[in-house]
Amino acid sequence: MPICAIHLLSLTPTTTLPSFLHALHSQKPPLNPLTISRVLRWIILPTTLSTAPLLAKNIHWSILLILPTTTPLPPSLTHHIEHQWTIHAGVPSRLLNDFHTKNQKLLSPEGDIPPLTGSLSTPRVSTSSQGLELSPELREWIQSFGETEEGKGAVSMLNLLAFKPGRKEDYLKYGAEFARSIGSKRGGNAKIVGSVIHGKGDDGEGWDEVALAHYPSMSHFADMLASEDYQAVNQKYRVPSLKDTFILCTSEIGLGVDGVGRDGPKL
Repeated sequence: MPICAIHLLSLTPTTTLPSFLHALHSQKPPLNPLTISRVLRWIILPTTLSTAPLLAKNIHWSILLILPTTTPLPPSLTHHIEHQWTIHAGVPSRLLNDFHTKNQKLLSPEGDIPPLTGSLSTPRVSTSSQGLELSPELREWIQSFGETEEGKGAVSMLNLLAFKPGRKEDYLKYGAEFARSIGSKRGGNAKIVGSVIHGKGDDGEGWDEVALAHYPSMSHFADMLASEDYQAVNQKYRVPSLKDTFILCTSEIGLGVDGVGRDGPKL
C-alpha cells in the first residue's frame, strides 16, 4: 500500500501563497503533489490528540499539501514555512490510480452537480459544530463565504480520526451510509482515505485514519449537516465511535491533470 505524506503548513510572514506555489512548482525533481489546498477554517477542533502542535500556539494554518512520498520537504521549501505538522498514511492503490484525472472531474464538473435537498430551509441547528452539526456561527460563516468567488467552488475537508476501542465497525457503517446516500446525494466523495502510519518522530501518534472528503460547495456540506437523514446516521454511528477527531475545511488550488500545477491558485 503506497504511503502518502499529509502536511499542514503555516507560511512565514514574508511568504505569500503565490511565492510558495512558485517555489513548490520549481522543485527539481518535481514533487507532483496529489493536492494543494488553502486552509479556510476549522470545522471541528481536536480535544485530546495533537492539540499542542495544532492549536496551542494559535497557529494560522495556510496550506494543506498531500504528497505521494514520505521524503521530507526540501530546504528550499522549508525556509518558507514557520510551522509544520505532518502525518503519514497508507492509501489504497485503487484510490491513487489516475487520481489527478478523477480529482479534476470532481473539481470541474460538467453540469452534474447535485441540487441541494432543501434541508437549509428548515435546518437542524446545534450550539456547536464539534459533533459535525450546523451551529449558528458556522452557518453564518458559510453564508458569508458563499458570497465570495472562492465560496462558489468545491471544498475539501481534511478529517483525522481516532477510534474508541472496538468501535471502528460503527464508523465503517457511517462511511457506508455516507457513500450510499447521505453524503453522495449531496456530491460528497471520500477521495483519499488512509490508515495512519506510526513511526519514530511522527506527528500522528494516537490517530488511526485520515480522509479527504470532497463537496461541490460549502452549501452542499451545510445542506448535509442541517438534514435529519444525515444527523440520524451521524449521531448513531459516527459520534459514538470516535475518541477524537478534527476537520479542517480547505479550498483546493488548481492542478494540471499531471499534477504539476500550472492552473494557478484559486484566490
